[in-house]
Amino acid sequence: MIRSVLGFGPMKWVGLAMCVCLVPAYAEAAGLNATEHGVRGLGRGGAFVAGADDLGAITYNPAGIFGAGSQFFVDATVGIFGSSYTRQALLRQVDPNTGETIATFEQTFPTVEGSATPLPIPTLAGSVMPHPDWVVALAVTAPSAVLASYPDVVANQPAPQRYQLLSLDGSLLLNIGGYVAWRPVEQLQIGVGLEVLVGAFNSRQVLSGCLPERFFCAPEDPEWDLVAEIGAAPIITPTGNVGAIWEFYDGWRLGASFHLPYYIIAPASLETRLPSAAPYRNAEQEGKDATMEFQLPWEIRLGIEARDMVKGLRIEVAADYEHWAMHDQISVTPENVAVTNLPGFPEKYYLPEITIPRNFQSTIQGMIGAEYEIPASQTVDVTPRLGFSYETSATPVEHTSVLTLDSGKATLSGGASISVGDARFDLVYAHQFIQAVTVSPETARLPQTVPVSANPPAEPNYINGGIYEWHMDVVGLGFSYTFEHPKQKHAADEEGEAPPVKPAPKPPPTEALPSEAEEDAG
Repeated sequence: MIRSVLGFGPMKWVGLAMCVCLVPAYAEAAGLNATEHGVRGLGRGGAFVAGADDLGAITYNPAGIFGAGSQFFVDATVGIFGSSYTRQALLRQVDPNTGETIATFEQTFPTVEGSATPLPIPTLAGSVMPHPDWVVALAVTAPSAVLASYPDVVANQPAPQRYQLLSLDGSLLLNIGGYVAWRPVEQLQIGVGLEVLVGAFNSRQVLSGCLPERFFCAPEDPEWDLVAEIGAAPIITPTGNVGAIWEFYDGWRLGASFHLPYYIIAPASLETRLPSAAPYRNAEQEGKDATMEFQLPWEIRLGIEARDMVKGLRIEVAADYEHWAMHDQISVTPENVAVTNLPGFPEKYYLPEITIPRNFQSTIQGMIGAEYEIPASQTVDVTPRLGFSYETSATPVEHTSVLTLDSGKATLSGGASISVGDARFDLVYAHQFIQAVTVSPETARLPQTVPVSANPPAEPNYINGGIYEWHMDVVGLGFSYTFEHPKQKHAADEEGEAPPVKPAPKPPPTEALPSEAEEDAG
């Protein structure tokens, strides 16, 4: 008899379901982020660290919000995403008496298509200037993540990716922040932001309840499929960022920023539909609460910008490092979650703490961007911009899945601004050139877990072999209105706390010249 090695144990779905639900949605970082954030920043290819000077700076460098002055800011980008996955798996022929593998075969499944609803990724922000050298801002943003969905059925058969992911529909994350920027001297700006990541998640995934140690079953038999749905809320995770911009030479600016990591601890609610196979006929789930923990990386951005080498032209080169290596696992602690009346097990089988290996790697991104301000009239300026970036993958090839699609990718972007007085309208278009990923079944390392087994399986089942391809295009629009522009420091001093002006010194006394009468008398 031929058995697929792609089986899934019935209970550790808790940890993997959380992994499915939470990792992509939390990814407010370039390693798993769809694109750079914001209309203007994306138009510059993400090279907006030293040149940041509006409220879009909250993502790139909080020091840049000083350039916004008193401003209202709103923008949104929409990602157009599509993917295809052709699953490849190892099948092994098993001796029904001894359980030993007799032969191994490779199977290719029908290609499955993935998609994501084109939802706006917004930024809404406002700032005021309580002092000529201070700017205070509040902002709400959403992570630039893709919430992908895949079909349940392909070619009248259960979808081949169902053990990785079905849907993340219904998930929502927001980043709420307060920011302060200070200009101690004319050439230096310093910014600090305090942020809270909040939100809720929903995911759906099919797992397998095959019990290979006690029942002879095919792990991918639909009768053994277990449908798991999870809702995780509330997510409340504090974090923050700091940054500085220094004009070290006339027309040359150096920028740097640091974003703190995310330490995420969240409650979750679990719902399942147990398999229809005979051993589960009387089984039931008892309890549904659990706690999930994992970490997302800290980030460093650096940039240098040259201004007005040609009047109106700005060019920036930047780099970004994200320490994804700290995202090595997800731990899940079920709280009295049990399966009852399962033959061969205690009346109540309580799920133990579960660790899901992730083994991510840190990413490096290089970026270059330029914009050129062209006066069209006394009150109208047109500013076209271009950008390019390349980023390495946060996901090792052997851990790639439809859940965490990532690879080396290049992004080419272009956009423009039209300024009419103090109002500015922005637009952007970006296209990603993404490297396809092939995971051979022999090297795939995304395992299915079998928590009801007395011992770990001698030959783990890996479910992520195959060919992954996907594409991403982004369009976006933005608007900002500046009520008060920051002034040069000496100009601000004249209007505000100007130093007293010293009186001009009196001319030295001079000797009186003799009059003509005195000269005649002499």
